[in-house]
Amino acid sequence: MSLKVGEKAPEFKLLNDELKHRTLSDFKGKKTALLFFPGAFTGVCTKEMCTVRDNMSKLNAATSNVVGISVDSPFSLAQFRKDNNLNFELLSDGDRQVSRAYHALHENFAGLEGLTASKRAAYILDGEGKITYSWVSEDPKVEPNYDEIIQNLK
Repeated sequence: MSLKVGEKAPEFKLLNDELKHRTLSDFKGKKTALLFFPGAFTGVCTKEMCTVRDNMSKLNAATSNVVGISVDSPFSLAQFRKDNNLNFELLSDGDRQVSRAYHALHENFAGLEGLTASKRAAYILDGEGKITYSWVSEDPKVEPNYDEIIQNLK
């Protein structure tokens, strides 16, 4: 289950990897990709975020935003961003409320009772915060369709 195309994206306030609060409203006026991922420094997540980094040149940075969101601490995300030379900001959903609001929260992640993580999910929003693309995976090993994300951000 995911939020549907045409719905207004839920507002949020999260710390970024530079310890600054960011809200969904901060991204208004441009198309925005919200890319949820389970965890920094894991194989598939690193591959996904680096693939997004490498494809940023296909996007016009003046007309779109890309934001990664996970339940990792802002300190871990800062190191992850630095180690992988990511050219977009990362947001920390430490209390899991945003992942939950976007139907992107794994309960009992990896079969471990009580462990939660963001699902791998991609939402594209128009400049007013309305969802124009929605994809959520129940399988953390499945990556999003990067071509679809790029096409929806253009």
